[in-house]
Amino acid sequence: MCITGRRIKMEQDSLLQRYRRDRRKLLEFLLSSGLIKEVRAPPGFTPLSDADFDKLSADYILHCIKSGGIVDVSEASKKYYAESAHPIMIHSKLGDSYFLTSDPDIAGSPPRRVPPSTSVSSNNHASSSSSKLDSFDMKSVETHGDDYGLKQKVEAAVARASFTDSGIPSLGLPTLKTGLSDDDLRESAYELLLASMFFSGVELFPVEDRKKEKNSKFLSRLKSKREKPHSRPQLSERHSELVDTIRAQMQISEAMDACIRRNMVQLTARRTCGQIDLPQISLELLIGIFRSDFPNEKSYIQWKSRQVNILEELLYFSAELPETERVIIKTCLAKIRDTKEWDVAMSPAQRVEIISSIRQVASKAFFQQGKFGLQNETYYWQAAYHLNIRLYEKLLNGVFDILDEGQLIEEADAILSLIKLTWSTLGITDKLHDALYGWALVQQFVDTAEGTLLEHAGLQLQRVVSAKEDDCNEGQYMNSITCLKERNGSQKKLNLVQSIFLSIGTWCDSKLQDYHLHFSEKPVHFKKVVALASTIGLLTSADCADKVIVNASREKVKSYVERSVEAAIGRVAVTVLESKERTHRLALLANQLRLIADRELKIFFPVLRQWSPESMMISVQKLHQFYGEILIPFLKGVSSLSEDARSVLPAAYALDNELGQIYTSALEEQKVQHSPRPYLDHYQIEKVSGPLIIDWVIGQHTHILEWTRRALDLEVSSMDWEPLSFHQRQAASIVEVFRILEETVDQLFGMNLPLDITHLQALLSIVFHSLDAYLQRVLNQLVEKNHLYPSAPPLTRYTETAIPLIKKRLNEYKVLDDIMLDRLNELTIPKLCIRLNTLQYIQKQVGVLEDDIRNSWAAVRPYLNQTQAEEEPVEILESDSLTHNETVDELFGTTFNIIRDTAKDIGQKTCDLIGTRVVFWDLRDAFLFHLYRGNVESTRLENFLPDFDTVLDNVCGVIDDAVRDVVVISIYKASLEGFVWVLLDGGPCRAFSDSDIILMEEDLLTLKEFFIADGEGLPESLVEQEAKFAERILHMFSLQTETVIQMLMTASELISMGLDSNKQGHTNLGDAHTLMRVLCHKKDREASKFLKVQYQLPMSSDYDDTPLGDSTSRLPRMSDVLKRSTSIRWNKKRQSSFKSMKKKIQGATNEIRNVGR
Repeated sequence: MCITGRRIKMEQDSLLQRYRRDRRKLLEFLLSSGLIKEVRAPPGFTPLSDADFDKLSADYILHCIKSGGIVDVSEASKKYYAESAHPIMIHSKLGDSYFLTSDPDIAGSPPRRVPPSTSVSSNNHASSSSSKLDSFDMKSVETHGDDYGLKQKVEAAVARASFTDSGIPSLGLPTLKTGLSDDDLRESAYELLLASMFFSGVELFPVEDRKKEKNSKFLSRLKSKREKPHSRPQLSERHSELVDTIRAQMQISEAMDACIRRNMVQLTARRTCGQIDLPQISLELLIGIFRSDFPNEKSYIQWKSRQVNILEELLYFSAELPETERVIIKTCLAKIRDTKEWDVAMSPAQRVEIISSIRQVASKAFFQQGKFGLQNETYYWQAAYHLNIRLYEKLLNGVFDILDEGQLIEEADAILSLIKLTWSTLGITDKLHDALYGWALVQQFVDTAEGTLLEHAGLQLQRVVSAKEDDCNEGQYMNSITCLKERNGSQKKLNLVQSIFLSIGTWCDSKLQDYHLHFSEKPVHFKKVVALASTIGLLTSADCADKVIVNASREKVKSYVERSVEAAIGRVAVTVLESKERTHRLALLANQLRLIADRELKIFFPVLRQWSPESMMISVQKLHQFYGEILIPFLKGVSSLSEDARSVLPAAYALDNELGQIYTSALEEQKVQHSPRPYLDHYQIEKVSGPLIIDWVIGQHTHILEWTRRALDLEVSSMDWEPLSFHQRQAASIVEVFRILEETVDQLFGMNLPLDITHLQALLSIVFHSLDAYLQRVLNQLVEKNHLYPSAPPLTRYTETAIPLIKKRLNEYKVLDDIMLDRLNELTIPKLCIRLNTLQYIQKQVGVLEDDIRNSWAAVRPYLNQTQAEEEPVEILESDSLTHNETVDELFGTTFNIIRDTAKDIGQKTCDLIGTRVVFWDLRDAFLFHLYRGNVESTRLENFLPDFDTVLDNVCGVIDDAVRDVVVISIYKASLEGFVWVLLDGGPCRAFSDSDIILMEEDLLTLKEFFIADGEGLPESLVEQEAKFAERILHMFSLQTETVIQMLMTASELISMGLDSNKQGHTNLGDAHTLMRVLCHKKDREASKFLKVQYQLPMSSDYDDTPLGDSTSRLPRMSDVLKRSTSIRWNKKRQSSFKSMKKKIQGATNEIRNVGR
């Protein structure tokens, strides 16, 4: 015994050293393979020694390779010591692999009863959600105000909801009397597969003769590319590699695989027939495998117990043997099970004798005639089907990748072909294979939630359904494989295929009873589960000829919808009641119910409509009714747009809107099928919210008008009409006004409440009055441009005198009061330009605001139209809609067109004021009072163009590009007007000869070219058009004096007839006022004589023509203005001066006529 113990200890030490050596080689390979990009080591690090590798975590290094290839030696060492403190774990999705922390030898043998089924990780979310509803306790929920009956609704939903276990039911096969575990079945299934391959003639190389793959399968997956062999392997080599894959999949060690193969070779050599059975395999292994083939005593005992249990299950509990033979079996198996007797006390000959005794009994059973006369049928087909089916399931599970349990391995089809070799031993037929494979796929889906498994399962089960009818014998055999299933409270025997379909159907039914719970996270699985349910006959297509079955499927789907929606409502209600958010519970609930409706419409209804087209209407009715019963008490207590009302009413309206749209759409489908249903009874939110919104809008009206006033006051007092920025040249005040308006629009439509035309009118009223108040304030800050014109000089006739006289001083300036002067000082050209930019911004932004309101209004109309469509006939609805649209268009047109027109008119007035101020105010001294003063030749126009150029440059620097040309045109028009003013109202200091006219025409041409600017300024056609009046005035100066006098006499006749063309205060070419001024400024003796004789006009030399200099520094004070009685309006002044002369002109005309006679 000491020698044996020492040998065992040496073997254990040898294994430990081998493990450490292999581990070092693995780490050396990883660190030198190029998969690691960087090795980070602590300071003073030296090359790794052998001892260092023993202290590095291999799992950590593998994780580093997968995540980026950077290894920290310190961290690897820490991980190693942390892992050594805990047992090694296998990360399996199935969760069925674990290590014991206690000594199993002390704990004893495992229990033989089947453990209860547990839910797997893939159903964690579903189970937690279900348990939340199941464990809901009313007393545990804190009450924050009135819940409007929500708690009672939740209690009712909890009572109606189903909380059955979602696991898949077992097949109900007879239990194994010997308590064989899953591991026992898996290992026995592998032994059977090898034996079947040997007995079928498949050649397999021995393990020690085959070339081993140096890198593990896991390491090969870390490489991005792998060179594949080009030559096709031999048949036997291919099978050997395939069996190696199966061995790895079924978790069989190489040592045990070698022992099994060795013994199967010997068994094949001794057997004459080509069929094998399970007792033969176990007996051969018991006689050919010894304790020395196992690493420890425990493994050997477990293996031997499994073989004995297989024999006991087959020969003692299942086979119908005579009592004497049963006693032999029981006695022999007891001796084998006894370790001391079998392994120590018995000699090899005695062990062979016991095995022979069992083999004799097994041979009798094997050669018994089958009951059903099927090909290759053996006695064990029917006698041990409960074991055969379980073994076949383990073989089928070998096609699922142990590293990724939701995937089939690449060699799945080849493995299934090899598994087929076991059919004759296990009694498997094509139909049984398809049913069991489909069953295995469904079970694997339940464990892993991998959707492709369901697709494969559906295909396999469809083959079962579409398979031809079994012949009599096969049908009897199939019915003999019975399972005990509990159905409707009683147990019933079903054949295996029926049991598989019932278990899958039960599982599908449990999932579909609450499909919102099970398929909301992975909706793609819903369609596959429904398709699976249809395949196994749980749901029948509408194409089926049997209408009773079709109607039953329809009612079943209806029940699915009702129960699932009720359960979903209960869950979200619990979530709302337990929520700590400050949002009102009814608002949260409405949002959650909308999500349920959305999932129902987009995910579930497209699948369920095949069986129940009205399922969408059923779910909508459930959701609408549930929320409506809770909402009604809340609506009765709403009296203002409080925080709760602003939260609940929009959410309720959105829910009512969405449910109504879904219901109407579904209803249209039902009308096609002649299944009319009543419309939804809407929540009538608009009746509650309508008056409250009007009150809110009225309050906003006053608030916004006050803000508009304050913005303009701030603009005038502080900002002083400065541009907002270099790129945004409008005033900041208008931006603030539009911001307030846009916020109001957003707030109104952002309430997400029903609006009618009354609300639209109130909103447009706010917009109109706010912008109109702003525009009127801007308008009131302007001055009339007539205040800028110089006073009209007295009418004189041209004379030349050298006699020094005391001359009269001309009053060239209009007397303005202090208030007007202050306003003019504020209205500088830059500030006027900013005002014009602001007006242009208003015209542009008004269009944006109008589009925004129109779009927002159009967005709230569809639901209102839908609500009306449910209550009004189509003809009335179309007529009302047309009238409504016309009214809305009229509202928008009236509001925004008036604003646009007002802004345009004020903009035009501002633009005219800019031009007039430039010429008649800012350039009055520099240009207007010096042009052609004294003589033309020395005061040509070109001398004053630099002043215009400076002004235009300053204007273009502050004006917006959109109105730049308009302002330049205004300045051009004002310059032409100033030019004409010099010609006609230049005063006694200006008189023009014929030679002067030629120079003045050249100056006018120069002015036009200046504004054309070589094609970069104003359009030439526009410049020419505006200059026509000035050109005609110049042309009148070039006429003969007699001609002008004759024209004056003709115009005077019009005055006597009351047809004076100057009544409106405008200068016209042919009126007496213009002709009189042409004669006054004409340097001609005949004209002077005529004016002296007929009108007694004073001589121009009587007045001092010396300019005063800068007029802006000599403006009259208010006290001076009060002492004078001079008119402050230039046109009216000019009109009044001519009124006093009408009688003189008429009298002169009569005298001339009398002389002519």
